[in-house]
Amino acid sequence: MLRPRYIPPEDIFPPNPWAFEAVRYDARLARELTGQAETMFALSNGYLGIRGAVEEGTPVREAGTYLNGFYEHRPIAYGEHAYGFPTIGQSILNCPNGTALKLFVGDEPFVVPQAEILSYRRALDLRTGTLNRDVRWVSPTGKRLHMRTVRLVSFAHRHLAAIEFELTAEDADVEIAISSELENAQPLPSDSTDPRLAESFIGRVLHPTGTRSEGLRAMLSYRTGSSGLSLGCGMDHTVSTECTYFTEHACNDDFAAVVFRCRLEPNKPIRIGKYLSYHYSDDSSAAQILFQTASTLERATKSGFRPILERQRSDVERFWARADVTVESENPRTQQTIRWNLFQLLQASERAEGHGIGARGLTGRTYEGHYFWDTEIYVLPFLIYTNPLIARSVLKFRYDMLDKARARARELGHRGATFPWRTINGDEASAYYAAGTAQYHINADIAYALRKYVDITGDEEFLWDYGAEILVETARLWFDLGFFSETKDGRFCINGVTGPDEYTAIVNNNCFTNLMARENLRYAVQTVRDLQRMHPDRFDALVDRTGLESSEPGQWEDASERMYLPYDERLQIHPQDDDFLDLEKWDFAATPEEKYPLLLHYHPLNLYRSQVIKQADTVMVMFLLNGHFTRDEKRRNFEYYDPLTTHDSSLSVCVQSIIANEIGLRQKAIEYFDFATAMDMSDIGGNMMHGAHVAAIGGTWLALVYGFAGLRDSQGCISFNPILPEGWLGLKLVLTVRGQMLQIEVDRASATYRLLCGEQLRFSHAGEDLILSSAEPVLTRPVGQVRADALSSSQAN
Repeated sequence: MLRPRYIPPEDIFPPNPWAFEAVRYDARLARELTGQAETMFALSNGYLGIRGAVEEGTPVREAGTYLNGFYEHRPIAYGEHAYGFPTIGQSILNCPNGTALKLFVGDEPFVVPQAEILSYRRALDLRTGTLNRDVRWVSPTGKRLHMRTVRLVSFAHRHLAAIEFELTAEDADVEIAISSELENAQPLPSDSTDPRLAESFIGRVLHPTGTRSEGLRAMLSYRTGSSGLSLGCGMDHTVSTECTYFTEHACNDDFAAVVFRCRLEPNKPIRIGKYLSYHYSDDSSAAQILFQTASTLERATKSGFRPILERQRSDVERFWARADVTVESENPRTQQTIRWNLFQLLQASERAEGHGIGARGLTGRTYEGHYFWDTEIYVLPFLIYTNPLIARSVLKFRYDMLDKARARARELGHRGATFPWRTINGDEASAYYAAGTAQYHINADIAYALRKYVDITGDEEFLWDYGAEILVETARLWFDLGFFSETKDGRFCINGVTGPDEYTAIVNNNCFTNLMARENLRYAVQTVRDLQRMHPDRFDALVDRTGLESSEPGQWEDASERMYLPYDERLQIHPQDDDFLDLEKWDFAATPEEKYPLLLHYHPLNLYRSQVIKQADTVMVMFLLNGHFTRDEKRRNFEYYDPLTTHDSSLSVCVQSIIANEIGLRQKAIEYFDFATAMDMSDIGGNMMHGAHVAAIGGTWLALVYGFAGLRDSQGCISFNPILPEGWLGLKLVLTVRGQMLQIEVDRASATYRLLCGEQLRFSHAGEDLILSSAEPVLTRPVGQVRADALSSSQAN
């Protein structure tokens, strides 16, 4: 069940609204939280990710360096195989690590836990997008030294990371050596008892294809054995000091080092700029990939660290201008946690063009770097409203997978396309079909995200060029998967599926799936008919690409209108599926706290035969298809399902917060929000060391914008009904709608809407239609009344 596993002590981790920082070194905490710190201090740009291991290389749990989409195949082992089970999976690879800058003072290695520390600060600076460290200590021979490092993964140059290392002797001459290294370490072992963690490889994964070393530059190249990807990585350096120094070099297949030796004089620092470049390709030779790697390094060394840093600052500043959410709260930690979460969304997505967004971004190998429905449902709304170009790119990536989704559908005996539950390259990589392939709802999730993107951005060209084809193939899947049931009065039923709640699997007429499938079918019908009427040439091209028959849209429409939706008259709720209410309720009172998450302690059959929920399912669809449910239905459904939900999935509490807020459960809404926003900082799931929960972080933004700001955007109609929770004095955020930038600022009495950019924007506030324009860019309206569709506080509480 939900509980913080770690509360950051404020004397070490103060609640700075623009940084996550440790201002004092505590050896015990550092030892216990090494893995968590590597995640908290990780840097990424959506293409290249580097975990926050310290430069001296110890203590360390996993000094991970990852490239989005850089993977190797792995065999999927089954005790018993069956037709249609995937046989080959994909797993993201740990690339050679280049963050090491190991310091030796008088031939003794500098390691923080063993040093006499005078002052210490390590900070993820959310304004500059850098990881900064400042350490002063006394050497074993009594000499005082001061080390400062600044690390970044560039948003401007997606293949580049850089570190500035500065060392000063404060009171005496000192002999030092700095070993700058690039190492291809052996794969780490995996905990085979946790199905969420990455699988281990046996033997060599990256096969050397050549090295180059010249001056202060060294480069390594590799090729994967099965996926056929070529990797080039390298490091180069610049040096600035008034003291005399000399260098040594080493380079082989798996290790390169440039060692700087120097006698430092007092207050004459040595400053080293270290530049790291990573490229990969599926069609480049070793020579080509090394040329690309060298070109990135050449550009970086000619520029120098300072211009790269200034560009990073300006890129991050632009992000905050379009995506910041500010909260005035009695809890000083709230703003810090919100901004750390938002920064993770930037890091997971900014340069992800041509790829998806993994469940842990590029902060860890958990879930093997796979893309799930997490992206479309939890992350894409944020991107649509803050960075629509990347949202478009992520959806285009799904389109590029369409042929493989068609092939998977044929393998499963379906028409249309079946998108993979988890994947990197478009092939299904989920070994457990009951909680993987059976989650057909991913088809509808992609269609849902496509519609939201088109409605909010107005990018109909994307719909005509790419989206229509996705909709045709996903609609075909639903019509083929379901049938008109005689026992249910000719209603369209979909059997043998799993909804978002993975503790209830292979069911008939999952409420979430049927409702989302209905929306998918309806949108496909509307899009095909609009295309035929408005763009006949494009319609003809769609027919050529898909073999669309004239009868199909009518069939889809019939299925959508006759979709079966379970409803229980006695309880007046929507059963999660046909049989859910017939199951025995889970005995929560007899379940000890250490048995959560349940999936690690109970056989799936124990879960499947009980009323117990991993994450919001029916509650989730009440959020996504808000207008389908009445106020009373939302209340009754929530009150039934909420006590059955373990929140063993990190994706649960954010949605529970939104619906609790809507039906007037104010205290529950803010409690769930607090858990959602602190999922990583307080390590609520107990697995923060394995990477940040990117989708849950996206859910934090959803809870802020759809929950407390009260955004609703069905079919592109924008409305707000904001109500602040107790303890909050203000909320301010920015949204981009059809190219126009809207700022919403809410206090206890009013909401102020500002058109920051654009000519005219129509929306509604608490049911009142409003228009902002360049002539009247600001409007203020009162807030604080209970929503029209919610219970009063007295009724709710």
